[in-house]
Amino acid sequence: MSNDAGYQTRLERVLGVPLAEDAVRQWPQSGELIRGSARIAEVESHFAGLKLGVGRRHALGDTLVVEWSTDYGDGRVHRNVSVAELREGKAVRVTDYWGEPFTPPSWREPLAERLSMPPEGAWPAADVLTGDRQANRSR
Repeated sequence: MSNDAGYQTRLERVLGVPLAEDAVRQWPQSGELIRGSARIAEVESHFAGLKLGVGRRHALGDTLVVEWSTDYGDGRVHRNVSVAELREGKAVRVTDYWGEPFTPPSWREPLAERLSMPPEGAWPAADVLTGDRQANRSR
């Protein structure tokens, strides 16, 4: 991980690594997938006044996990986790987790596509969730 000052996007500053040009960013709560570093930067440009702080970065081989916080300008601090898959030192797929699911704003429709979220996939649907003891078992 290198100096944050040279990064072009907030996401690169959060991750501490550059984005690959063909990177994808996934938002399971809103069901969106942003394809390409240029679109990721364009989406970020709509969040004027955003403040963020990185808590911890955990490098695990070609996987990077970052715990960070953000304030969208309303004084409420959101806690976030981003998981990045790396290829040759660049992030190629990033999944961001926030709080509750939400409906995405209409201005993002031309920039994003619907994220495929099958019930048994990486983000299980409500009807397949189990209690605490069962949830701890590996799939």
